[in-house]
Amino acid sequence: MPHALGSLMIALVMLSMAHPVIGQETKPAKFRLHSLDGLQVMNIKAEVAEYRGRRAVRLVKRDDQKGAVAPDIESIAIVKGSDFKDGTIEAEIAGKPGEGAPEDARGFVGIAFRVSEKGDKFECFYLRPTNSRADDQLRRNHSTQYVSAPDYPWFRLRKENFGVYESYVDLEAGAWTKIKIVVSGTKARLYINGAAEPCLIVNDLKLGESRGQIALWTTVETDAYFSNLTVK
Repeated sequence: MPHALGSLMIALVMLSMAHPVIGQETKPAKFRLHSLDGLQVMNIKAEVAEYRGRRAVRLVKRDDQKGAVAPDIESIAIVKGSDFKDGTIEAEIAGKPGEGAPEDARGFVGIAFRVSEKGDKFECFYLRPTNSRADDQLRRNHSTQYVSAPDYPWFRLRKENFGVYESYVDLEAGAWTKIKIVVSGTKARLYINGAAEPCLIVNDLKLGESRGQIALWTTVETDAYFSNLTVK
């Protein structure tokens, strides 16, 4: 028995040496978003702006997009070099309807994750800030949204599973909002403004246990701002 116990202890020591990161948390990667360096921008214009007391990346419709594209076209700015499967993403974001946006614009703004190299596949949580304080309760219930590109846009998810992939949370259009996304395997949770409990839970991420980059997400009718992105 002592010989067997000794062999087991040796095996455990060797295993811990072979896998030194077991039980350890990797150092967070921080992106202050004070410049456009390292961003791959798709279907939108990116610029650096001062917004509500801080320097940030702004995503807004290009001049050549006015009247030329569908108002709800998805637009992203991929953070080059980011690599994410499981973990936590935190950022501060702000969104409001842009200049000349239609009356039903919501100020869509969010964070995409596990983004493919070409940017055509990703998971995403986003906010509809102007819905949050509407007088219509059903509209309020559509304040947050999960989508998965390219096969699961919001309208398909709402049609097939009404109310499952969106929820209510209190938001102020145009205000800085703290967003936290926690991902593990095929599950993801969305937290807003430091809340202890998630406002939206997804237990079946549509791309499965994929891996990819992080991206800033918006639509062309939105005036969107992003700051202090942290990935761990």
